[in-house]
Amino acid sequence: MSTIKDVAALAGVSFTTVSHVLNNTRPVSADARARVLAAVDEIGYFPSAVARSLRRSETKIVGVLVPNVRNPFFAELVVGVEECCRQAGYSVFLCNSDNDPKHQQAYMRTLLEKRIDGLLLSSAGDTEALAATFRHASVPVVTVDRLVPGARADRVSVNNQLGALEAVRHLLSLGHRRIGCVSGPAEFEVTQERVSGWRTALQDAGIEPRPDWLVESDFSTAGGYEAVKALLRRQPELTAVFTGNDLMAMGALRAAAELGLSVPRQLSVVGFDAIELGSYIYPAITSVGCSIRDLGREAGRALIERIENPQAPFKDLQLTPQLVLRESTAAPSSSEQA
Repeated sequence: MSTIKDVAALAGVSFTTVSHVLNNTRPVSADARARVLAAVDEIGYFPSAVARSLRRSETKIVGVLVPNVRNPFFAELVVGVEECCRQAGYSVFLCNSDNDPKHQQAYMRTLLEKRIDGLLLSSAGDTEALAATFRHASVPVVTVDRLVPGARADRVSVNNQLGALEAVRHLLSLGHRRIGCVSGPAEFEVTQERVSGWRTALQDAGIEPRPDWLVESDFSTAGGYEAVKALLRRQPELTAVFTGNDLMAMGALRAAAELGLSVPRQLSVVGFDAIELGSYIYPAITSVGCSIRDLGREAGRALIERIENPQAPFKDLQLTPQLVLRESTAAPSSSEQA
């Protein structure tokens, strides 16, 4: 690998002159600058980011750790984060914990060892261990979507309880009274908030949510499929289902089809997140959510602000979700309302 001294020798200047040209730290004659840049191109020299970070105590790199890059929600989230960071002059180092808390902890150690300037995290679980890690982290941390209770970090999320309320109120407005819920893992705050919204909407309508109308699964298509199939076999009187995210709603459509139920004529399905893919499924999935890319941009902006102003008060930013009406919901038939 070529070095700055190799560039200096080829250009016929001192290595400090090369440094000044590359870093714009002092005026250099036009002739010397031209010879340095020509030498850089000829030998393919790349400045050492590690050496530069040691000198400046910054790398201009942020770590982003998400639980599942296969989930379109997190893919779109990362796009928003990267857009914001790139505009601010930061590069993004992306890691996927694959919903495994052990992988998550290992990646956090790796990222912190890489001398990143900040870390943006969406939790894969084991929040107590995460909160403990945050207390000893030497860089700013921002949590997004799946938050970490008790962590000293900025938080950027969707108003999950409000979104669930809107989703279930939509079903109630259509005339549904027996509405099931397929949630994500109960340990996640995002799950607790969405289940709370489901319960509150039913109770506000004078309906007591039965424990056997609620099934816990994971935030995946397969998880939604298995959970909805089990729920409907056990509770065939249900006329609608609210799912913890749109991937689970997609699984619900498959489960309904295998049970011979037409969506939305015999079963209405509402998801959460309003991912773009949901509009191309048949029937297209009614959902609640905000712009996922905007959520990523806000998270990236919060992290950059924390890096540049580490003493600022912690922020808890919630984006307001909106109901996105598609094809998977309709009024129940008169016999099903009884």
